[in-house]
Amino acid sequence: MNKKETLKQQILQLSREYYNEVHRDSKVFEPGKSFVNYGGRFFDAEELVNLIDSSLDFWLTAGPWAHKFEKRFADWLGVKYCSLTNSGSSANLLAFMTLTSPLLGERRIKKGDEVITVACGFPTTVTPIIQYGAIPVFVDVTIPEYNIDITQLETAYSDKTKAVMIAHSLGNPFDLQSVKDFCDRHHLWLVEDNCDALGSEYTINGETRKTGTIGHIGTSSFYPPHHMTMGEGGAVYTNDPLLNKITNSFRDWGRDCWCVGGVDNTCKYRFSKQFGELPVGYDHKYVYSHLGYNLKLTDMQAAIGCAQLDKLDSIVLARRKNFQTLLDGLNDTEGLILPEPQKNSNPSWFGFLISVKEDAGFTRNELSEYLESKKIQTRNLFAGNLLKHPAFNEMRQNGDGYRVVGDLKGTDFILNNTFWIGVYPGMTEEMLQYMISTIKEFVTSRKA
Repeated sequence: MNKKETLKQQILQLSREYYNEVHRDSKVFEPGKSFVNYGGRFFDAEELVNLIDSSLDFWLTAGPWAHKFEKRFADWLGVKYCSLTNSGSSANLLAFMTLTSPLLGERRIKKGDEVITVACGFPTTVTPIIQYGAIPVFVDVTIPEYNIDITQLETAYSDKTKAVMIAHSLGNPFDLQSVKDFCDRHHLWLVEDNCDALGSEYTINGETRKTGTIGHIGTSSFYPPHHMTMGEGGAVYTNDPLLNKITNSFRDWGRDCWCVGGVDNTCKYRFSKQFGELPVGYDHKYVYSHLGYNLKLTDMQAAIGCAQLDKLDSIVLARRKNFQTLLDGLNDTEGLILPEPQKNSNPSWFGFLISVKEDAGFTRNELSEYLESKKIQTRNLFAGNLLKHPAFNEMRQNGDGYRVVGDLKGTDFILNNTFWIGVYPGMTEEMLQYMISTIKEFVTSRKA
């Protein structure tokens, strides 16, 4: 072993020791004194080792670790192509913008075309549609699944509809069979925002597949509370080689060239072809076929992701177990609506949703505030109803920026009555039982 390799191994061994000294959790949980976070980083020494290993190479942009992750993650999902990006929000942006490419011919989404989605969720499932100039068509959601009401799809459809872009809410898959059948019937694109549902499974046409791989494009987020983390980061994945090529073009400045970083002339015609009105032989590495971005991530982030991938199966199992513990413990609690998995699905839960019935004798906010006072972290279901937020004021006044199907009654119920608590793998049995007993304690006190 040469000196360089010897030094590296010494550094990596020290990083393991540093993890054990600084990051290994040795604190005892104290009910009412220790925080029960809804989510957080879940890692061990291997993430730190990979991070430091990649930093020693000083490859600051996407490189060998990124390519390794993309291949392994695609294999884990069961798809052909994966493109890493710097966040889940960027992944949604890339997924949508991919469908606007002129390379898609008549199927491309143009300004003024419509995309069916829901108002109950996270903003960045919808904002790419609006920012491009397409028209979101909002339909309602059902409770206790908290996903798109598939009975409204045909009403939402028009001759301008080009796509459906929706999320699997908090890990619970939406009715993929019905949504995919609808998209196939009308020749529409289907984008699965899979950011909260990594590892969820759905059985469609007798075949069980991971969510995010059933539509034309899927997206993931690797923000710390999600199923796996790179700190920041996301991914776009597909089985379609053309969609993959377009995604990478939009991600990488809009360039036409598909060479990976540090590699030239993969296409073998770098100086021999003519593009647009450029002179013949113009360097293909600087030909731009889309109005793109730079949304890549760093190799150091990807190195963390590679270590996280080794844990992903166990992370999914832990989330399912923690969810079931909460469900069993809170079953039949008066005044509460508990979540139900979508038929034909096996969710990889992001959190445990609770809705307070309108006649419960207490409100969502009162229960949430009580839990927070007991150091149990809570979160609303993201935007609740996007259309009620200040960002939509101007669109509402103009009256032509979006379309709504029905009265969004379920969405508004969630806006006022729903919150969630965590199920992430860092939860211990003591934490789960503390959450159960604290919720029951509050409900009992209000019924007295």
